[in-house]
Amino acid sequence: MSTGRGGAGRVWAHVGQAFAETDYDVVVLGAGRMGTACALFLRRLAPGLRLLLVERGGLPNEEGATILAPGVWTTLGVPPGRGGEARWGRAFLAGGLGDAPFQPRPLLDLHAHAVPGARSTTGTLTRFPEAAALVLPTALPFARVDEEAATYRPGPVALACGQGAVRAGADLLLNTHAHLIPGGVRLDRLTVTNTHEVVTHETREVRAGGVVVALGADGPPAVEHDLGAHTAHGRAYRQTPRLNVPSDDRTPTLRAGGLTLRPVGGGFTLIPPVHHRDPQGYSPAGGRLTGVPVGVRRETLEDLIALMDALPPLATGALEVGRSLADVPGAWLALPGGRADAPPLHEEVAPGVHLLLGGPLADTLGLAVAYDLAAQVAGVEGRPWEGG
Repeated sequence: MSTGRGGAGRVWAHVGQAFAETDYDVVVLGAGRMGTACALFLRRLAPGLRLLLVERGGLPNEEGATILAPGVWTTLGVPPGRGGEARWGRAFLAGGLGDAPFQPRPLLDLHAHAVPGARSTTGTLTRFPEAAALVLPTALPFARVDEEAATYRPGPVALACGQGAVRAGADLLLNTHAHLIPGGVRLDRLTVTNTHEVVTHETREVRAGGVVVALGADGPPAVEHDLGAHTAHGRAYRQTPRLNVPSDDRTPTLRAGGLTLRPVGGGFTLIPPVHHRDPQGYSPAGGRLTGVPVGVRRETLEDLIALMDALPPLATGALEVGRSLADVPGAWLALPGGRADAPPLHEEVAPGVHLLLGGPLADTLGLAVAYDLAAQVAGVEGRPWEGG
């Protein structure tokens, strides 16, 4: 372990700032939520480590799933035995990130058939009149409520963690494409030509004692391409259509048939369920609604149509389906182990190279998994959610 500098780290935002570093103890690739959190925890757990955080775009990651992640914390769907990790993550989100907003907001989980702990939807909606206009209770007569649920914005979380890591001494290199090489990384510093092409301005190689690959859905392909190490992970393209029905701070988050209606910006963002991994080489394409091309992919369109009777606003002009794929926000989502229900994980894919993946449960368990990897790399025993 080398002795790191005191004070804040350095930031290289563009190629006009000369970068001449040749070695670090740890390099973290990817400034999304998982990568920035891992970098922050590493600096806190092992302040003597020299650490570099690398991002292809800006801070936070501007192209991955973090920006479009639901930002819904709930223990519903969390695997047995992992509630402690989830609640530790909630406490960190609620109190450890300064300006990153975190709002307690109950989640209504609606079902067509009885499930453990469910009550009458009609009776439950008397507590949440803001949601009554969205639901046909006879179609979804059973409801359970997660009173501890909350909403937050993953983008500001990534920004706060990244800034916190730099203040704690981590270096940050932006607009750089990284490649794994034996013993470290090759860094292609990117710039934009006067014809708006993104090109490599210069290439540097940096030695690293350890590398954390936190590139989201791009992480497994990067490991396989650069290191030749096979992984079992997959990815799926998830879109987030908008429903323009009024919401406010009192409106609960709703979940029905796997579809989550997340109140945001005076309306709702729709987060569809992920049913399976998309096949290798798949290119997402829009579907058709009553024969008319729309921007929502066919898999998502089928989920929405199936719920239109139970959630009547979905069958109105309030649902934005667009005319092409470009009209509906979407991003590739990592699927740990190739499974749509798998929790976040980290694994050592080569000596000193760790793959860090979020996936559909990253909102609730992602921070704890990032901490666990940081503690492993730092050689720290015990985890704050254990033993209490």
